[in-house]
Amino acid sequence: MEILLKKDVANLGYADEIVNVKTGYALNYLVPQGFATVATPSVKKQHEETLRQRAHKEAKFVADAEALAAQLAAQTVKVAVKVSESGKIYGSVTTAQLADALAQVGINIDKKDITITSAEVKEPGTYEACAKLYKAIKGAFNFEVVAE
Repeated sequence: MEILLKKDVANLGYADEIVNVKTGYALNYLVPQGFATVATPSVKKQHEETLRQRAHKEAKFVADAEALAAQLAAQTVKVAVKVSESGKIYGSVTTAQLADALAQVGINIDKKDITITSAEVKEPGTYEACAKLYKAIKGAFNFEVVAE
């Protein structure tokens, strides 16, 4: 019997896949538990349309993320921090500070999606960071730490 999986099922398949299973397994477990629906011709047709629309939206999200990655690569963000007399900064630069500095430039990225790829930032200078933009698309950018 062909079924359309609504959720990932271990050792069977992933969500939005059409798989063949035994009739008893489908009707007694998968369908009542909400893991799947019976793959009738109308369900298959609707599923194909849904996948086509999803692919169109996915392409738009990927294009937007790549444009944002190019915009990030062209930017050098300045982060102002307090510096001691010996030239060391108090504390270190955090991803929250980078997110705020990017927001001032007009790029909104959540602090959880930013990773500082350079070694620990403990003194003024230019460093590198990376931002997760969409799924596997990441954008690298430089930031400069300056004294207040």
